[in-house]
Amino acid sequence: MEYTILILLLPLFSFLVLGLGGKWMSHRTAGFIGTAVLGAVAVLSYFTAIQYFTAPRLADGTYAALMPYNCTWLPFTPLLSIDLGILLDPISVVMLIVISTVSFMVHLYSFGYMKGERGFQRYYAFLSLFTMSMLGLVVATNIFQMYLFWELVGVSSYLLIGFYYTKPAAIAASKKAFIVTRFADLGFLIGILVYGYYAGTYTFQPNEMTLLKGGATMIPLALGLMFIGGAGKSAMFPLHIWLPDAMEGPTPVSALIHAATMVVAGVYLVARMFPLFIDYAPHVLHLVAYVGAFTAFYAASVACVQSDIKRVLAFSTISQIGFMMVALGVCTSMNPHEGGLGYMAGMFHLFTHAMFKALLFLGAGSIIHAVHSNEMSAMGGLRKYMPITHITFLIACLAIAGIPPFSGFFSKDEILTACFQFSPAMGWIMTVIAAMTAFYMFRLYYGIFWGSEASRQEAAGHDGHAHTPHESPLTMTVPLMFLALVTVVAGFIPFGHFVSSDGTAYTIHLDWGVAGTSIAIAVISIALATYMYKGSKQPVADALARRFKGLWTAAYHRFYIDEIYQFITHRIIFGCISRPIAWWDRHVVDGFFDFLAWGANATSDEIRGLQSGRIQQYTLVFLLGTLVLILLLLL
Repeated sequence: MEYTILILLLPLFSFLVLGLGGKWMSHRTAGFIGTAVLGAVAVLSYFTAIQYFTAPRLADGTYAALMPYNCTWLPFTPLLSIDLGILLDPISVVMLIVISTVSFMVHLYSFGYMKGERGFQRYYAFLSLFTMSMLGLVVATNIFQMYLFWELVGVSSYLLIGFYYTKPAAIAASKKAFIVTRFADLGFLIGILVYGYYAGTYTFQPNEMTLLKGGATMIPLALGLMFIGGAGKSAMFPLHIWLPDAMEGPTPVSALIHAATMVVAGVYLVARMFPLFIDYAPHVLHLVAYVGAFTAFYAASVACVQSDIKRVLAFSTISQIGFMMVALGVCTSMNPHEGGLGYMAGMFHLFTHAMFKALLFLGAGSIIHAVHSNEMSAMGGLRKYMPITHITFLIACLAIAGIPPFSGFFSKDEILTACFQFSPAMGWIMTVIAAMTAFYMFRLYYGIFWGSEASRQEAAGHDGHAHTPHESPLTMTVPLMFLALVTVVAGFIPFGHFVSSDGTAYTIHLDWGVAGTSIAIAVISIALATYMYKGSKQPVADALARRFKGLWTAAYHRFYIDEIYQFITHRIIFGCISRPIAWWDRHVVDGFFDFLAWGANATSDEIRGLQSGRIQQYTLVFLLGTLVLILLLLL
């Protein structure tokens, strides 16, 4: 499989060509190069997956871990070095499929959505850089190589979020994303260094002799620090604050970064280190589950009241990433039959969620393209004008709500089953969150495609440019139809045959007790959303908002977490800590050195006569000194 190196080299080549020579290209040429390269990457990724999963299994029933490329980059000792290479195993191959598919769809979709935008070539160059970085992250052969590409993902996401660099909100959002994830990545880096020192390697399989000598006691600390990095990249509470603001970037960027690829990097990290979590830090793994559950509930609560459709989808993403973290965290064994079901369920949901959430974001982009607004108040009745967007968006809503036979039902049901195996309390908590998911997604659906046309026309007419919405061009609707098709059929993929916690084939069996309950609760939630939001007027929703005004306002403002961060950073850190330190630096430290400089100048002014340059004066001093010495000797 030596050709797999092209999966990384092709998008790197595209980035260099578009980044260095894009200004001499037309928009069409730049878009064609970027899209054609990603099409080739997608073909290579699919070919790699077919070749890998059709190869004979090993004697123990697992797939072989292959390294088509691996070279030593930084040798430290005969036993410890940092390598660069490509690792192919079940989860990395699945991630190749996810990243290349969604990225190719986004490149194709952007042809229509970004048409005529200033910086079109730059946009495609940044997309290629991001895709290369994410692909390098998932095929990394060791944790340090993963960290290098992890940081490249952060840089490229910063560039894409701040693509509209003339908008202050976009610049603030890109800086916020970069700073928050950098704090988290510091924990990741420290965890890597601790792991390398005590495990004796940077590979994903620690040195057993080193662990036997006492290194195993520090592995939980290393894994906990690594999870901080994963929590930042995957927007887990309380490091979630960057993701909603990152919606200031172009909508296709939201689909690529914040729905399918970058935000699942933390989930992939936990899955990659899963054997170490199970063997050496199961309590840290359970902490991952609790953090994921709280994050999922918090984000679902906020999503229920947002009015900006991209922010609803952003908080939905945070909630669904929480589901994946919970699935990994509730595992108690490497055996899928004995507590390891969550591993397969989490990776399965990562795969299905990438498709239907990318579909939702691209559908949102199609809607924004038609009405020129992100607010639901500027929408309503769009199903008549945008039939393709309407049907594909509805399919994605049914999938994320967990309605069979759409893909989200199968993956979410496996997560709920794993949660009930772990703890009935955890199972019911996640079931309630799944019900909230169905409710807020159909609140969004009805607000966009049903509702009142009058309110939309009124909102559009404020600037005197009311217009009739229209369906998006084929470059935008073809990716929608493709992703909708994948969303319909992906649930029937025997995912457990390819990915499981112990590497052996696992046949998925629906637990109809859990599945029936989740379906019933999802249907009730959809019915409630239909009752509250389908009509042109929403008396029940308005009455509830007035009755619980304090709770509604708090949820709308994200429970003031951003304000708390602002208070801590500006009032406490900057005001109470940084400002006194700055005063001390300016007045005491600088004053002390200014005093030294003044003293040196004053002293030099006083004694500079000693170096006058007059020979007579030097001779007189010499003679007087000599006489003094003679007198001292005589006395």
